[in-house]
Amino acid sequence: MAPTTNSYSHLLAPGKIGPMTLSNRVVMSAMDMNLSTDGVIEPGDVDHFVARAAGGTGMIITGCCSVGYPAGSTSTKEPGLSSDHFIPGLKALADGVHAAGSKLCVQMVHHGKVARIDTIQDRPLQVVSEPRDQYDLSALADNTPDELAKMAAVTGGKAPSYHAVTLDDIAEITAQFADAARRVRDAGADAVEIHCAHGYLLSGFLTRTDNRRTDQYGGSMENRARFACEVITAVRNVVGNDLAILVRVSGSEYGEEGCLTTPEATMAAKLFEAAGADAIDVTGWGRNPFSNFTDGPLPDKIGAFVDTAAAVKAAVTIPVMTVGRVLPEVGERALAEGKADFVAMGRQLLADPDLVNKLAAGTPERVRPCINCYVCVQENFWDDTPICAVNPALGDEDKTPLTRVRAAVSKHVVVVGAGPAGLETARVAAQRGHRVTVLDKVDRLGGTLWFSSLTTPANYPLLEWLSGETARLGVDIRLNTEATASSITALKPDAVVIATGAVRDRPTVPGGDLSHVHTGDTMRALMTGVGDTSGQAWYLRAAGRLGKLTGLTKTPARIAKLTRTILPVGRNVVVIGGSLVGLELAEFLGERGRHVTLLHDGQQLGLPMALPRRWTAVRHAKEAGVTIHRNTRVTRITRDTVDFEMDVVDRRGTVTETKTMSAPAAMVIMASGVSAAAPLADQLRPLVPEVHVVGDAGAVDYIQGAIHTAWPVASAL
Repeated sequence: MAPTTNSYSHLLAPGKIGPMTLSNRVVMSAMDMNLSTDGVIEPGDVDHFVARAAGGTGMIITGCCSVGYPAGSTSTKEPGLSSDHFIPGLKALADGVHAAGSKLCVQMVHHGKVARIDTIQDRPLQVVSEPRDQYDLSALADNTPDELAKMAAVTGGKAPSYHAVTLDDIAEITAQFADAARRVRDAGADAVEIHCAHGYLLSGFLTRTDNRRTDQYGGSMENRARFACEVITAVRNVVGNDLAILVRVSGSEYGEEGCLTTPEATMAAKLFEAAGADAIDVTGWGRNPFSNFTDGPLPDKIGAFVDTAAAVKAAVTIPVMTVGRVLPEVGERALAEGKADFVAMGRQLLADPDLVNKLAAGTPERVRPCINCYVCVQENFWDDTPICAVNPALGDEDKTPLTRVRAAVSKHVVVVGAGPAGLETARVAAQRGHRVTVLDKVDRLGGTLWFSSLTTPANYPLLEWLSGETARLGVDIRLNTEATASSITALKPDAVVIATGAVRDRPTVPGGDLSHVHTGDTMRALMTGVGDTSGQAWYLRAAGRLGKLTGLTKTPARIAKLTRTILPVGRNVVVIGGSLVGLELAEFLGERGRHVTLLHDGQQLGLPMALPRRWTAVRHAKEAGVTIHRNTRVTRITRDTVDFEMDVVDRRGTVTETKTMSAPAAMVIMASGVSAAAPLADQLRPLVPEVHVVGDAGAVDYIQGAIHTAWPVASAL
């Protein structure tokens, strides 16, 4: 039975912040879209936020808007608030959001030590105190040269300089915030959010690590919060009760000694309330973006900041908002338990702008899930517009209607492969009125999406969503069905879409054909009990069959739980290939007590993972005890070792030495040698009017590639 509206009665209840009443408790958290031009809000920005407003979101918070633009700004693509000529763009945004039934809050910020535009334009970065320490940049070893070049291009390759703000500077910046708030009010918006988190200027004053001042703005928390409180008061004096005033604060910081603690953040929140704030937005911040980004501001932990929000809420009387991978059920529980008054969602609303409407309709299972892959935020590292792995319309909202327009002629579409590309093709094609038949040779949906959910549990909700949507739309799915040219043509299709995934080869080195050497296909067969396990050890075959019979291998979650206590794999495992699949598999096995050696043929691990996720995955693999060797070439596999050569490379990328090495191996897993291939498509082209190839069968790009190639094909059928 589908959950009813009452399942989310707290999320869907109206709420009040200062003079403003929201229709529900779901707020879109600030997510920088980089769609503005020279600080001016463009139609694409408006369309993006209006789509989320029309989807039922109670309030939209813009991305960062610079109060001193271009000074104190991190991008020329962020909205500016420093001049009246920015008001028309703000008004267009406010009018659009209001017409869609939501409220608009404009986030006001001075970026301080990360104001990249100041560096580009040869201004020193305005900071609380001269920085003493540099970031640990070791994670950048896993960035490609192209990624590093794009990151450097943002500042034109210039090194930053710093200026500790004076009392006159503080007064000037305070006035900038007040003037910016006046422009927001004049544009017709409903609220402003003063950003005192994530290492920006006001945030730096709050943190003992950054604030070493000896004047009235340093020392005690009352002094460190003084600048922010003066800004709040100045804004209140200008806007009166015309706007609600929210203040964003890091409920805790991570990664350094002396950084902001939750008790300190709670003290600051009480001072903010006394200064005139109407609500506190509690976030978190990892101080080094290259190692702590997935601690905060965009955590990989579900509901990461709920408890810190609860601590703040216990100390203030004004509403408190929590953010940080807040799934609908997490937000509902946080409100029901009194830990927060509002919940903010960022990435989840990028993935599905209609989330609130679907909850209100009693169909939460129809919410397209965020898979926590960090593809969206990666683009901000080089000042580009975010993209979403599961929602190709992000940043180009005109794409969405294409998937809903009924086709002029209904066709019979046969999709070969029930992985993410095949299911997404089937979903969109059926939505457009086509009759769709999906064929897959195994006994379950998902293909590599199913298997990837072992190591990346956030992927499984996407499979559940695709399964549910294709079932709802009446897609005819035939499992345990081998697709051949003759069996497909017998179905008399008007169009065929090949979504059979990538091809995985065995290693060609001596010993690559030994029974303890596995590819992704043989690992999947052993784990699930489905597929060819001939030539494998009897106990592995038996474990797979037993798991299938008992249902223990029906879902990735069951396998993941079971393998923490029972894992029929030898103590020593070598994983060959350190890309996305190999790195996460190595971590998975390391967490289960195996001695894992990861051999990678290049320098950068984790490709094509998005940057923050990649950095975290490498760190987690090391924490799980995985031994990592880069720049290797496997020369031989024996029954109990893997022999390899490893190049020692200096900082310039020059090979200075080649070592001959060996690693013990009771099991070898081949996680490289993945290539695109679709021979069935070539066989069908002379026989079927339309033949298309999507997903890894056309080009290996995992979930993002699967969804993004399926959309245009299915939308054009």
